[in-house]
Amino acid sequence: MTENGFWPGRRVLVTGGASFIGSGIADRLIDRGAKVRVVDDLTSGRLENIRGHLATGKIEFMQADLREPGVTRAAMQGIDTVFHLAADHGGRGYVDLHQAGPASNFFLDGLVFAEALKAGAEKVVFASSGCVYPNSLQSDTTREVYLTEDLTKGANEADNTYGWAKLMGEFTLQAYAQEGKLKAASCRYFTVYGPRGVENHAVIAMIARAFIGQNPFEVWGDGTQIRNWTYIDDIVAGTILAAEKIDDGTPVNLGTMERVRVLDAVKMVFDLTGHKAEIKLLPDMPTGPLNRVADNSRAKKLLGWEPQVPFREGLKRTVEWYYKTKDRAHVKATLEHSLTER
Repeated sequence: MTENGFWPGRRVLVTGGASFIGSGIADRLIDRGAKVRVVDDLTSGRLENIRGHLATGKIEFMQADLREPGVTRAAMQGIDTVFHLAADHGGRGYVDLHQAGPASNFFLDGLVFAEALKAGAEKVVFASSGCVYPNSLQSDTTREVYLTEDLTKGANEADNTYGWAKLMGEFTLQAYAQEGKLKAASCRYFTVYGPRGVENHAVIAMIARAFIGQNPFEVWGDGTQIRNWTYIDDIVAGTILAAEKIDDGTPVNLGTMERVRVLDAVKMVFDLTGHKAEIKLLPDMPTGPLNRVADNSRAKKLLGWEPQVPFREGLKRTVEWYYKTKDRAHVKATLEHSLTER
């Protein structure tokens, strides 16, 4: 079914819909004619991300914690499609240093899926993560590794309780789908960045450090870590295509296949911002896997999706947004806290 025929009039719930990624999905769904409800407790989401839609009445907004009694059941009423992005999450500093918070996602995800089924929703689209992949496959920066979706079958190892919860969420949805109870799709996001991003993720942290003139410029780890940073618009497009085209819970990687070292990303930030500084490596700080890059061939095959925004172009857009919208004094006062907290 074409996008023009799929979304008009469809009643959609976006959990975590005031967040960086969730608000982008809400934007696109509204553009396509869906009726959107957002539930967000604003612990990491920001009201400013959806304020324009609130002013025009195009979003029905519930500020609430889905884990509180009755909230999820109320949010599900009358909904056709659920985009489930709400989670206890953060950047690398958070997921490495805080295990109990992300562990609450086991309960949250199970509750959302069960209440979607009870309310008669047609489909759940789940925001999963590259954190579902075994860390042991991602430890050698000298190898050209691309992670394929089947690597999570069999004996498993995931990236902290956050990664385990995402993997269990995927398995739960696959079970519902296989039993014919609920249509589902899971999108494994890889290192998303772009406008509305927050400083606890690496790219925004790099830009923030340049923005406040940090010197020496701090880089966690030895800078050789490899990532495939993926621009927000590509993530949103892939997630909505998954909602349209996948029903059986099959997971798909949404990530570029560009291999970018952290130090090379820092140099691009310097180039785009004009910042000049000595680089100070902090090898004892959290870095996560050393070599995480998606294989996106399944998304190309099933969704007809491939990323449209190369890293340097996306970084340029993100730098322009950040420098236009942020206050230096505020960033300077809050950056260190942001790096390890929600």
